[in-house]
Amino acid sequence: MLLAALYCLLWSFRTSAGHFPRACASSKSLTEKECCPPWVGDGSPCGRLSGRGSCQDVILSTAPLGPQFPFTGVDDRESWPSIFYNRTCQCFGNFMGFNCGSCKFGFRGPRCTERRLLVRRNIFDLSVPEKNKFLAYLTLAKHTTSPDYVIPTGTYGQMNHGTTPLFNDVSVYDLFVWMHYYVSRDTLLGDSEVWRDIDFAHEAPGFLPWHRLFLLLWEQEIQKLTGDENFTIPYWDWRDAENCDVCTDEYMGGRNPANPNLLSPASFFSSWQIVCSRLEEYNSRQALCNGTSEGPLLRNPGNHDKARTPRLPSSADVEFCLSLTQYESGSMDKAANFSFRNTLEGFADPLTGIADASQSSMHNALHIYMNGTMSQVPGSANDPIFLLHHAFVDSIFEQWLRKYHPLQDVYPEANAPIGHNRESYMVPFIPLYRNGDFFISSKDLGYDYSYLQDSEPDIFQDYIKPYLEQAQRIWPWLIGAAVVGSVLTAVLGGLTSLLRRRKRNQLPEEKQPLLMEKEDYHNLMYQSHL
Repeated sequence: MLLAALYCLLWSFRTSAGHFPRACASSKSLTEKECCPPWVGDGSPCGRLSGRGSCQDVILSTAPLGPQFPFTGVDDRESWPSIFYNRTCQCFGNFMGFNCGSCKFGFRGPRCTERRLLVRRNIFDLSVPEKNKFLAYLTLAKHTTSPDYVIPTGTYGQMNHGTTPLFNDVSVYDLFVWMHYYVSRDTLLGDSEVWRDIDFAHEAPGFLPWHRLFLLLWEQEIQKLTGDENFTIPYWDWRDAENCDVCTDEYMGGRNPANPNLLSPASFFSSWQIVCSRLEEYNSRQALCNGTSEGPLLRNPGNHDKARTPRLPSSADVEFCLSLTQYESGSMDKAANFSFRNTLEGFADPLTGIADASQSSMHNALHIYMNGTMSQVPGSANDPIFLLHHAFVDSIFEQWLRKYHPLQDVYPEANAPIGHNRESYMVPFIPLYRNGDFFISSKDLGYDYSYLQDSEPDIFQDYIKPYLEQAQRIWPWLIGAAVVGSVLTAVLGGLTSLLRRRKRNQLPEEKQPLLMEKEDYHNLMYQSHL
């Protein structure tokens, strides 16, 4: 009842933002290749009159790419977003968004000048009301149509180069499902031919920055949708888990007793319909996912291919990943050895760092283990466990960043697979973001993880405070010693002065100096001063 009441209450909030702006989905915008919508605050494109941003040409990176994609000009995602737009809003200062109407991550306020740091917490540390609120937010997002964004249902060519726009409405939640599908889908070559060895968000350096941005934007959308500015995505710490701890009706949905591939009827998600999961069908029709329902959410945790994924990741696996000093190596794809990214993603053995195509470990292991919707990359974001899982993967990425403090040039500038170079814009985000922009600490992006806060060294607590406490215990002795030292100095000084006077008085009058020697004068002055 509490969950239902909260859900009904949240229906009063209806605002969203996402990644093919509705304002830029017209034939005019597509044929002119310009996406510079007005900011509602002043009515000018990109909020130019208020100094928020301006409409500028998109400057693409010219760094060479790796050899993994042997084509040019056959995929709309190449040189993103130039096939659709070559002019977009470039925001100034701390402003952000497709019309510069939002604040950069980590800032808020009317002029985006107020810093903030939100904390992502373990889902099992949430109170019952907090957990129920999270579940209600998910369902609200699933059933609220995005007023600001639409999804393309055809390629730019199928839109007659923009003269015939093909777009559909989509819910806030499914917008992000579509994005994960679109970035990882196969390249359509025509006549049912496809190129499968391509992915703009996986199997290469951009895997961690792309998903970091994905979670931040999803988090931001929920904050806007609900009016809850302090909302953060919880994480599931799956280290050393023996089963799916979150797969209960209390949390992300238990198993259906009548069909182990479905969720329990008592689950909040048993009625959810998935989208963008029929990749082979789209390929055969040379079509894109159009966002229509494709059946219930599937999940059968633990009944997976154990030869490929014998167990869930352990604490030791995570520690080995963190011991790898190279972010990327070699071919910078899923064949990379001793690469932190490739090992954490799950294409390399977490005990050796050597790439192993026959095994799925770490991040990949969780997807395979779920044995359902989560196990197919393009549609995996349909399962809300995806968010909890990737939040924890991101926290491991954050540990690595804090351990090695890499400069941005550690992220590959050139020769990475298509879409993964440092200056490449990430598909399919509008406004535009570069891979290298998110190769920085989460604190610089306005968020942290509760368990990393607990484990961080506190300079004051660990180093300064013990000395202060020790000084507090001995300060009476220090003061006493200072007083005694001062008394002894005064007494000794007085005795020395007295003896000198007596010695001078004993000299014959004719032998007494008329003026004191310089040395005696200074001694007397020093004693007198004391």
